[in-house]
Amino acid sequence: MCFSLVMLFLCLSQTELAKVGAQQQTDYWYGAVSQQHGESALGDRAQRSSTGHTRMSRAVLGGGVKINTLPDNMTRVVEDSGKYYAWQSFGPKDQRAQDLWVDMSDVRHSQVREHGILSNSYKQAVMVALSFDFPFYGHYLRQITIATGGFIFTGDVTHRMLTATQYIAPLMANFDPSHSKESTVQYLDNGEVFVVQWERVRLAGRESEGAFTFQAALYRTGTITFSYRDIPLPLDGIGSAENPVKAGLSDAFMVTSPSSKPADPAQQTIYEYHRVEIDTTKITGYSAVELTPLPTCLLHDSCELCLSSNQTSGCSWCNVLQRCSDGMDRHRQEWLDYACSDESKEATCDDYFRDDSSTGSPEIVDTTSMTPLQKGCENDDDAKRHIFKSGSDVKADSSTKTKGLSRFGVIAGIATALVLLLALILVALYINCHSTAASSLYLIQRRKSHWLSLKFQKQQPGYPEVEGEGHEKYSIVEAGPC
Repeated sequence: MCFSLVMLFLCLSQTELAKVGAQQQTDYWYGAVSQQHGESALGDRAQRSSTGHTRMSRAVLGGGVKINTLPDNMTRVVEDSGKYYAWQSFGPKDQRAQDLWVDMSDVRHSQVREHGILSNSYKQAVMVALSFDFPFYGHYLRQITIATGGFIFTGDVTHRMLTATQYIAPLMANFDPSHSKESTVQYLDNGEVFVVQWERVRLAGRESEGAFTFQAALYRTGTITFSYRDIPLPLDGIGSAENPVKAGLSDAFMVTSPSSKPADPAQQTIYEYHRVEIDTTKITGYSAVELTPLPTCLLHDSCELCLSSNQTSGCSWCNVLQRCSDGMDRHRQEWLDYACSDESKEATCDDYFRDDSSTGSPEIVDTTSMTPLQKGCENDDDAKRHIFKSGSDVKADSSTKTKGLSRFGVIAGIATALVLLLALILVALYINCHSTAASSLYLIQRRKSHWLSLKFQKQQPGYPEVEGEGHEKYSIVEAGPC
């Protein structure tokens, strides 16, 4: 009896804990709105596991999405490893901090826009298109999602757990721009830099403690800067378990795995593979942080550079995809689907080159299209055969034949012209030297008769004249031989 009561108590306790965890997790949820379509991405449910891993599932793209850190059998999240970004902070007394601040009130920045939805919303995010390709962890982004909570979401799949991973966060916190008309979210895009500024935003439930003003700038080169103006409170005191404070970068990849049940949709899992965490104690008023991208494996577009470049390490070349990678990037699904890790274990660039040259796709050359000169070198049976050659051989043969035929045609034309010219010269010399000969007289007579004929023909009108009855028509008289 006592054992049953204990078990019942444990079950009730776990149920209550699950409810509390679900209630706490709703504080992470964001409504994502498309700038173009105004659609909201809504989640079904979210849980926070006892191990501290953030999980979330929802219906999207025909399947469920789960956000998680990497499992034990994969490379864990690397924080501040210096593999993807190098960063440096500048205090209020550093001139660099002043230089990095973009003055949004400057009249030269005519492209500044105040976003109406974000400036009057709480826990809202809006997708905005960039005017340039922005490199982020080696991938090029053309669309980002601005959130009211002081960060930019960079993922391809929009969900309500935007704070979990794939972000650019100058200061991620529980801000509520809808509290005051002074609170605004502005952005600027001049083709070289995209700047988002959270101006005079206040913490939800703590509005009286002061307003925060800060910005994030994304440069075309891939450099990211965080600049701060008004930081009224120490950052270590504004966060909570429900709304943690983050500053830095994060990226992840998505892997699709088939469901255990045929009727269920495929399971999609987002794994965070890298995170840059900025020391929040260095974030004060009039400070700044500059993050410079480092070369990644995705930079290399050839096997030789991929395996021999001293700018990167741990890179492998996938010949099927024609891609250089260490397997940890947003294209990991393709890397797994095409077994690139197994392919590149012991292979070298020479091996790929030999495989490409030896396995060229065969092409058919029909010898019936040969010129008569070429057919003469073969019998009828040979002319009717199809010859199978590799792609490189066919290209070489066809280019050689084309060049030979073009040269032969040019030479033949020149020779023909020279022969005709020589014949005319010989005829003219013969007539001048033997003017009394019978053949010379015949040619002279024929030439005179020809010119007489032309003389009479020139009198013919451009169109035939029609005469009335009883009148004779003019006739054309052609002079005969003299």
